[in-house]
Amino acid sequence: MNVTGSARRQTRVRLPDDVSRPFEVYVNGVRREEGHDYSVRAGCLVFETELQQEGSLGVGRWTRMVLGVAGTYKQNDSVDVVYTRDGRRVVASKLPFEEDDGP
Repeated sequence: MNVTGSARRQTRVRLPDDVSRPFEVYVNGVRREEGHDYSVRAGCLVFETELQQEGSLGVGRWTRMVLGVAGTYKQNDSVDVVYTRDGRRVVASKLPFEEDDGP
C-alpha cells in the first residue's frame, strides 16, 4: 500500500540571546502557551504549524495596490516575546522565523 501525504511543516523562531524564563509568547497579538502551542528547543520557539511572513511588495503588486486593482491581503504572522531584562519588561517584536521540515 502506497500512502502519500504532505510533510508536516514547523516554524522555528530564534529567541533573542538575553531571553530568560519566564517569558510570554504572542502570535498575532494572541498569547500562546508552551507545551500546547509551541515548544522550546535549542534557543528556538518551535511551532507545529506553518507561520508565514509577507515579504516586501514587488513593483507589480505595489502598482496594482496604488491603482486600486488589487489589495495586499496575504498571511503575515507576527511572533512577539515579552521578557524581563535588568528588572524591566522588554518586548521583542516581529521576530524573524523560518520554516522547518520537522524534528
